[in-house]
Amino acid sequence: MTRPLRLHAYVLVADPSYLRESLEAYYPHVDRIVLSYDRTATSWTGTPLPVEQCLRIIEEVDVAGKCVHAPGDFARLDHEPLDNDTFQRQTALDLASEGADWVIQLDTDEVMADPALFIEMLRRADAAGAAGLDYPARWLYTRTAPGRYLEVTDRLWRHAASYPGPLAVRAGTTLRHARQIGGELFRVDLAPQNTDPWHPADARVDAVIAPESAVLHFSWVRDPEVIRRKFDWSGHTAFMRPPIVLRRWLWRTRHPLLTVLTTPLRRKEDGCYRLSRIPEPPGGEPIAVPFGDGEATRR
Repeated sequence: MTRPLRLHAYVLVADPSYLRESLEAYYPHVDRIVLSYDRTATSWTGTPLPVEQCLRIIEEVDVAGKCVHAPGDFARLDHEPLDNDTFQRQTALDLASEGADWVIQLDTDEVMADPALFIEMLRRADAAGAAGLDYPARWLYTRTAPGRYLEVTDRLWRHAASYPGPLAVRAGTTLRHARQIGGELFRVDLAPQNTDPWHPADARVDAVIAPESAVLHFSWVRDPEVIRRKFDWSGHTAFMRPPIVLRRWLWRTRHPLLTVLTTPLRRKEDGCYRLSRIPEPPGGEPIAVPFGDGEATRR
């Protein structure tokens, strides 16, 4: 009988929006979870983070005592935000690697829709000798109504996989940039041919899953005020034009049908969208983030 994989995970404690849903999905499948956060609750760009709100949510989820606190000094304002991103992840990954075979590295707005299948793909990646598991995510842009979301797609409204980086890596891995690593990846997709518009059309596909089993990435599914604040703390802010991007997000949230209908007319980098039904939970109205005292509530 094959020995069970020893699975650990790390969490960058900063964003409570879908933290509970993310953690609860894989919590039963891992033995240890490293909680990484700046000890001063400061972001990579020097802005305040709702760390205490996140820690309250984690405490409620951590019924088996698997979570290990690992505060550090990650708001190094003399470094580029994405360098701080990589530094914090590497620090957390090194701690999570102790006693593990593999380490899951999901962000807190990424939710496994099918944890059992994710673990099965991880076993296949391990058997193949891969350095990491490239598992597809469905990139959700905004919630337009209960159970209805604008989802990133290709120009013909077909499902498009998103790969923010390998969502699991072998213990002891060295990160190159954010979650990116060197070495061979076991690549899972939503079809036998590549469905990610940002990968080459002939990118290798090692396994195929149904879209319903992909990770749900609630990247921009936020309360508008949280979106504004996310621009302040995100490591990617320097590469965006926040006022323009925010105006587009607000308009598309209010006009989802026009957004979908005009998809074939837009350039790839401007965003292509389809209207999709997403189960609630794990989806739902975005959590309120008070950035101060008080419990999180659903608006």
